[in-house]
Amino acid sequence: MNKKNNISSWILVSLSLIIISVILWNTFLFFQKFKTEERSKMQIWSLAQAELTKSLDDYNISNLTLEVLKNNSTTPMIKVNKNGEIEFNNIANLKIDDSTKINKPIRKFKNENTPIKIYYDNKVIETLYYGNSDVINKLKFYPLALILIILLFISLIYFYYKSSKIATLNMLWTGMAKETAHQIGTPLTSLMGWIEILKSKKVDSNYLIEIEKDIDRLNIISERFNKIGSKPILLKTNLTKLTKDSLDYLMTRVSDRVNIEFKFPKKQLYCQINKQLYSWTIENIIKNSIDAIKGDGDILVKLSEQKNVIVLTITDNGTGIKKSQFKKIFNPGFTSKKRGWGLGLSLSKRIIEDYHSGKIFVKYSESNGLSSVSKIFCLFENKSPRGTPLIQESYLEPTTVSDSSRV
Repeated sequence: MNKKNNISSWILVSLSLIIISVILWNTFLFFQKFKTEERSKMQIWSLAQAELTKSLDDYNISNLTLEVLKNNSTTPMIKVNKNGEIEFNNIANLKIDDSTKINKPIRKFKNENTPIKIYYDNKVIETLYYGNSDVINKLKFYPLALILIILLFISLIYFYYKSSKIATLNMLWTGMAKETAHQIGTPLTSLMGWIEILKSKKVDSNYLIEIEKDIDRLNIISERFNKIGSKPILLKTNLTKLTKDSLDYLMTRVSDRVNIEFKFPKKQLYCQINKQLYSWTIENIIKNSIDAIKGDGDILVKLSEQKNVIVLTITDNGTGIKKSQFKKIFNPGFTSKKRGWGLGLSLSKRIIEDYHSGKIFVKYSESNGLSSVSKIFCLFENKSPRGTPLIQESYLEPTTVSDSSRV
């Protein structure tokens, strides 16, 4: 069905372009025809002028000749006789005593139309230079206006299809996410039942605590997927504690060769956020850093406040990112891994920028041996006045992981 709709849409677009092309072609033909008629009119005028010269010698001026000469009130013209005397008609503010000013319109008229010679007794007595009338000058811009309309029309179609495709993909991802949440829910319920059975069997409580943490985590993941496509609720939250809790959970589930250090100010930082989505962002970026260091290296997480904006900097000593890819890594589907969907950082960008009015970007990257990659995202602090502009990248000082500060 979708394929048929696409074919019908492209047929409609093609027909529209054909119709507009036909209109343009007919406009061009009309313009050429109009110019031909204009020249015929001027040739008749030149014949009338020659007839007038002859009539003055015979003292017998025809009314038709006078009518032809009098009726041309739209075409600008300059007439130069064999003695260099100049007459002009339908040209405003032209002074014939200034040769530079008179030569300019003559050159212009010569470029627009071929001059017409006026003969008397088989001798050229005058040369008529004429320009395009106002109607022709306006018609010249008509094809340009039509082309602009075509371009606007094509742009509208392009953006319509692009937005339609994005909307369809968003609906697909939302549906998949909600279905995943639904599928996770059933085994989760069973796992919770098994936990209760294990408790009754007096299993080591330390094991049960860790299992319950993982089950709680699965519940959170299920909630995240279920909330995709819905507007998240933002609540005032202790960002320092939430970040620490998210990192603590990750640190117990990564290799011992991965060192994660968290630096934060003594002052507890609060912000209007959604807990589940924020934790998801932390996980995505930390996992991306773990991939960058290939499971063996250092990750520094630093939380700070700058100009009423909370800034989280995540730095690793991984392989680095090319500068040309600083923005691309946040595009859906972009990945440098052999296996991966390329959705983690894309989701993080959407969570931070669309849902929290923040900003996420790569601040810098070095690609020489033990390179450092900084990923920085900013969130509005809840005391900032509404409408305060997002923190700019220039506000942030580059953070490098030196040997002394490396965790």
